[in-house]
Amino acid sequence: MILTASLTLLALLGSAVLALSGVGSQLAVAHLAFAVGIVPLIFAAMSHFVPVLTRTGDPGRLIARLPGAAQLAGLVAVVAMQGVLPYWLLHAAAAVDLVLAAFLLNWIAARARAALGSPHPGWRWYGAALGCLMLALLAVLLIPVLPSYWKALRVFHLHLNTLGLVGLAAFGTLPVLLPTALGKPDPEAGSWLRRRLWLVAGGALVIATGAAVIWPFAAPGAALMLVAALGLVGQWGRRFGFKVMLADGVATSLLAAVAGLLVTLAAGVAHGAGLLPPYPTLLAWVAGFLLPLVTGALSQLLPVWRWSGPALPARHIMRQKLAASGSLRAALFLAAALALLGGFALAAVLLVASALLLFIAGLLQAVRVSRSTR
Repeated sequence: MILTASLTLLALLGSAVLALSGVGSQLAVAHLAFAVGIVPLIFAAMSHFVPVLTRTGDPGRLIARLPGAAQLAGLVAVVAMQGVLPYWLLHAAAAVDLVLAAFLLNWIAARARAALGSPHPGWRWYGAALGCLMLALLAVLLIPVLPSYWKALRVFHLHLNTLGLVGLAAFGTLPVLLPTALGKPDPEAGSWLRRRLWLVAGGALVIATGAAVIWPFAAPGAALMLVAALGLVGQWGRRFGFKVMLADGVATSLLAAVAGLLVTLAAGVAHGAGLLPPYPTLLAWVAGFLLPLVTGALSQLLPVWRWSGPALPARHIMRQKLAASGSLRAALFLAAALALLGGFALAAVLLVASALLLFIAGLLQAVRVSRSTR
C-alpha cells in the first residue's frame, strides 16, 4: 500500500512537472498521472476497503500485487504513447489492465458472496467503477479495429475513466471515509449508497455516451450526478454540520473534492455547448476534484496503511501532520480550478504548486514519525 501510494505521488508530481515544462506529449503526460498513478491507487484502495465492507479476511498476496502490475502496464502505455516503444504495446498494456480489472472485479464479487451477513453496499460501487474502467479499456482496444470512430471512442474512454472509474470509486468510498475521518458514524451512509448507485453510474454512462455522440445527450447525465453529489453534501451537513467538517483538514479536503466535482460537471456542460475549451476543463477536474480527493484520502489512509492493526499514538500523530494543511490545500485546489476555467493558467499553476508543496511538507514530517512515539 505504501509503495503504491508513493509511486502514485511520484507519478502525479512527474506529470505536473512535465506538463508545466512542456516536455512530452499531452497524451503521455496525462496517462502518467492516470494510468501509473490513479488506477493503481484505486486498485489498492479497493483491496483495502473490500475486506472491511464484506467482513472477510485480508486480501491474498496475488491481490496485493495487482496495483504494482497495473503501474507497470501503465508505464508501458505511457512510454509507447511517447514513441519510445512500439505503439502496439499501448494496446497490449490496455489488454493487460483489462484482465487485471476483471480479476479484481471477480475477487470483489467473491468476497461479497463470502461476507458474514449482508455486505456493505459500497462494494457494488467498486464493481460498477471497475465495469466503467473495463468499458473504457475496451474502447481503446476497438480504436485500431474501428479507426473511423477513433474520436468518439477516445471521448468515451476519457469520460468513463474520469467520471466512471474515479467518480464511482470516490462516491463509493466518501460516505464511509468522511465519517471515519471525523470519528463519527453516519447511519445514513449505507442507505445513500444503496439508493444512489443508479444515479451516479447511470449519469457517468449517459455523459460518456452523450459526449461521444452528441453533447446535449450528456447534460441529463451531468444532472443525475449533480443531484447525487448535492444530496451527499446535504446529508453530511445535517449529520455533522459544516463547521465540524471544516475544522478537520481531511474532511475539508474530501468536502472540497465534492465541490470541485460539482463545479467541473457544470463546466463540462458548458464545454459541450462550446462555451469553454476542453483542455482547461479537464485540468480543472484534476485540480478541483482529483487532487483534493487524493491528498485528503491519503492523509487518512497512509497512517493506517503504515501501522495496521490496533490504533497507535504514532498513527494519530502522523495523521495530524498530514491533515494540518488540509483546509488551506483544499482552498488552493478549488481556487486553481476556478482560475483554469477563467483562463488564468499561470495563477492556477502557482495555486496547485503551493497546495502540492504543502502536502509534500506534511508528508515529509509524517514519515519521520516513529512507531515508538508516545
